[in-house]
Amino acid sequence: MTDRRQQLLDYLAGSDGWVSSGQLADRLGVTTRSVRTYVTSAKSAAEPLDIISSSAEGYRLNRTAYAAFVAARAVARGSVSSSENETPKDRLAVIVRRLIDAADGLDVHELADSLFVSESTIEADLRKAKTLFDESALTVARQGSRVTVAGSEQSRRGLISRLFRAESVRGFVEVDSIQTAFDSENLKTFKTDLIALLDGAGYFVNEYGLDSVLLHVAIAVDRISKDRFLESATATGSATAPERGDLAEGILTLVDRHFTLSLPDADLDHLVLLLTTRVITPGHDLPIDAQTDELGLTDDVAFIRQVARQASEQYLIDLDNDEFTVRLALHVRNLVARAKVSSFSRNPMTRSIKSSYPMTYELAVFIASEIARKESITINDDEIAYIALHVGSHLERQARREEMVTCTLVFPNYYDIHLMMLRCLERALGDDVRVDKIITRTDIDRSAISTDLLITTVPTLALGDNAVLVQPFLTDTDIDNVRKAVSRVRRVQRRTQLKDSLLLYFSEELFVRNLEAPDEFAMIQQLGSRLLEQGIVD
Repeated sequence: MTDRRQQLLDYLAGSDGWVSSGQLADRLGVTTRSVRTYVTSAKSAAEPLDIISSSAEGYRLNRTAYAAFVAARAVARGSVSSSENETPKDRLAVIVRRLIDAADGLDVHELADSLFVSESTIEADLRKAKTLFDESALTVARQGSRVTVAGSEQSRRGLISRLFRAESVRGFVEVDSIQTAFDSENLKTFKTDLIALLDGAGYFVNEYGLDSVLLHVAIAVDRISKDRFLESATATGSATAPERGDLAEGILTLVDRHFTLSLPDADLDHLVLLLTTRVITPGHDLPIDAQTDELGLTDDVAFIRQVARQASEQYLIDLDNDEFTVRLALHVRNLVARAKVSSFSRNPMTRSIKSSYPMTYELAVFIASEIARKESITINDDEIAYIALHVGSHLERQARREEMVTCTLVFPNYYDIHLMMLRCLERALGDDVRVDKIITRTDIDRSAISTDLLITTVPTLALGDNAVLVQPFLTDTDIDNVRKAVSRVRRVQRRTQLKDSLLLYFSEELFVRNLEAPDEFAMIQQLGSRLLEQGIVD
């Protein structure tokens, strides 16, 4: 599918109801007539599945049918024979893949016959393929009708990976598609065991990066089975091979168990490098306050704190948090290692992060520019998007903490009933309510309770808007009543915040009624003099 048709489907997939052709036209930057053309084309490509419904209200995605269509397309991409002639783009990918695999090259006439196209079409495709090869540090040689490709094995694998990614839905690398494309049926179980290995070794695992590494594993297994090996450890782009440690032994065992294959040293070094710089960071089993010393992060954390302070001043947000600082410092250490060998980690969320969270991405750009300046490196959009994920998740946690309604529990003391009530509340409303205090007596001073909400089993205390009466053993009705009270408190808080925000920009002393002046300039002078007296303007 063309990019525009895929963008149309993506937009419909993210919309709950009907979307008008005008909305789609604005979103895609095209006319409504073009929208109708894209819809017709998309529906035709998905036949016999009816993936888009049309009505007077616009268009709507039939999600079940679309899911089946996406799954069928992923399977089709995995089979060369079924996809090689669908589009010129598919045919180009097949030609490139065949040239990479053919040690002695390919004959143009035979290639044209096998793909059922003319030789002039193949010649045009070869000119396009040459651009791809040039960008991947591979060279194309021609002797008569025979075409060969020369270059490192690492460059060949990189191009195979690039071709596969170009066909991935919305940039995501899916394990099922990798398994089908490279006939690697044990990849899922390998992933499960690899995650267990990494988690057991105390690593944080980046799931986005992990699927990219699985693509590398599938390509490596496929190439090694064809006796195509990496030249040396330096082919990975690093001057020396990475330290393997205990991780390498576990990887060797897993590859042998799942693929009946013994990884050569160069492939093992490359895989360890990919994991240690793209997928894992140490410290999963360490408290946050211990990670700085244990992992040698003192200088990194100090630098990130400095950058966070600058970003906080620039964007008026709070990034002063030890957990955020330490985890970003760990990420930046790997980022710098990747950048120094120009081997960046891809991020399938980059486009959506940039469009959906522009301010968070802008903040990440600021942080990335400071890192790039200090380390004398270049940081691309994908890596900036990973920084944005760190920033966004921190701000989201912070917002959730600020939105939580504080409450006091007042239950007469009887064995551990109050503790049982606490557990029930936390289980049912843990994301919305934070219990600050538990009182097990009834003679309390209501004015001394400063939390947002009071929850009690004592009827005489359950008076007022911010109090909820519950039963000694919480029922579904009690939970609903508490939830309604939480919503009520939040509404009041939001109105108060809105009022406070408005008062930041409006002053009662500066409002006047029936003010007269002979002309516009005199009016400006009268109004301006009030601002001048209060020191708001000079």
